[in-house]
This record gives sequence, C-alpha cells and structure tokens, in this order.
Amino acid sequence: MRPATQGHLAMLLFSALVAGSFPLGSMAAPHIAPAALNAIRFWCATLILAPIVLARHVRPRRLVPVAPWRHALLGGLFAIYFVTMFEGLKTAPPVSASAVFTLTPIMSAGFGWLLMRQRLTERMGLALLLGGLGALWVIFRADVGALLAFEVGRGEVIFFFGCASHALYTPMVRFLNRGESALKFTLPMLVAGAIILTIWGAPALLTTDYAALPAIVWITISYTAVFASATTFVLLQFATLRLPSAKVMAYTYLTPSWVILWTLALGDLLPPPLILAGVALSIAALVLLLRED
Repeated sequence: MRPATQGHLAMLLFSALVAGSFPLGSMAAPHIAPAALNAIRFWCATLILAPIVLARHVRPRRLVPVAPWRHALLGGLFAIYFVTMFEGLKTAPPVSASAVFTLTPIMSAGFGWLLMRQRLTERMGLALLLGGLGALWVIFRADVGALLAFEVGRGEVIFFFGCASHALYTPMVRFLNRGESALKFTLPMLVAGAIILTIWGAPALLTTDYAALPAIVWITISYTAVFASATTFVLLQFATLRLPSAKVMAYTYLTPSWVILWTLALGDLLPPPLILAGVALSIAALVLLLRED
C-alpha cells in the first residue's frame, strides 16, 4: 500500500474518532474544569501508549528524546486546543463547535506555507474557500443576519483560538520531526502535554470532588484518553509524515458529518436542512482537496 494511501486511511479513522469528542465533551463540560479533565486524559493516554512504545523500543535509552523542547512545544499546542475545546463546548452546540474545527485546514495551509513552503494549487484554494464558507454557515446557524452582523457565540470564539493552535501543530510535526517514528514521537509529546496540563489545572485537580462526578465525565475521559488522544495522536503523526498539511487537515471537513451521526446515535435530533447545506459544502471541499492534481 502506498504511503499516501496509508495516510488517507489514517485520517479517515482520525476524523471519526475526533468527532466523538464533541457530543461527549458537551455533556461532560459543565461538571469538571477543562484543564483538569484533559490533564487526567493525557496521563491516561500516556499510560496506554507507553507500554506499546516500550515493546517496540526495547532499550529505554532510545526513548530519551533528542531536543525535548520540540515535544514541549507540541504538547503545549495540543493542551491549548483541548482546553479551549471543552471550555467552548460549555456554550457552543457540538455541531457548531465541529464547524469551527473545519476552519483548521485554511489556517494549517497558511502555517504549512510559512514553515515548509507548502504551496496551494488552485483546486486546493477553491476547496478551502468552500469548506470555510460551509463552516461559517453552520457556525452562524444558517442565519444570514447573524453572519452579516458577525454575531459569533462565546464558545465558538474560544474554540477558534484552540483550532488555530491545532492548525499550527500539524506542519510543526513535520518541521520538528528528526526521523522518529509516529509512536516514538508521540509519547514524549503526550508526557509534555500532561505535565503542562497538570500545572495549568492544578487548582481544579486538587479541589474536584471526584466521587460526585457523574458517569458521563468518566465515560468522556475514557473515550478521549483511548480514542481521541492516544489513538488519534498516533494517526495524526502517522499521516502528517505522509501527506501535505492541507490534505491532512482536509479530513476535518468530515467532522460535522460524523458529529451529526454521533449526536443521532446519542438520541439528539437531526439539524435543520439549511444547516445541513453547510455540512454538504464541507464534504464538497474534502472531495476537491483529496483529488489528485
């Protein structure tokens, strides 16, 4: 199988797993501080991933990262993304928040050009424009008046800054990687992110009444640790080393569609048809981005 095909399959699974974080995070966000929740999930993800990495790299000395500042930087970027995501989900509906996430390919393409001089073709530019319009249509709930007045919800604004952090992360992986495998490169980044989040969320971690937390919080932590952290981090690193940044992030355009399926499975209603039109634009953008030039 060609490396590019492997990268595409990895990102297809990535988009489906990431989407689950939005409806679950929306239900868990009111019950625990975002930094505390994400500190726990990062440590859980580290404990899951560490034995796998150790099994592949028998000598512990090989696991000592070269230039650990690289992993601290990447871990910090992801920490910002996840904390702002759960903070934003306190007020932003899951589908709307996932639409904000689809703005990351545009930002990622810009960062990719700055860091790696990755150029956009005309088709990729058109796709990013379509995807951005589709995202804005969903974010503003298909309300032209709100769009013209630029009435953005507080949760969407908070999460936008996290998405900018995520967009920068993608080209930074390729820019900072020194030949390490996806697994070996991910583990120290997870550890760095866990340390940053533990310091960031220390007050909430110490004062949270864990026995009183509802089951949905533990379900969300378990899901995000196993599937939306350990698994997706490896998938993203794996794909980033095989595909251009813009094409990697193109799969975020599938996120609103996956979120709608997730919310339906969890008992929610289908969004209004006008909002679905914005989702359709995002899918069209994905198709354009994935076509060979």
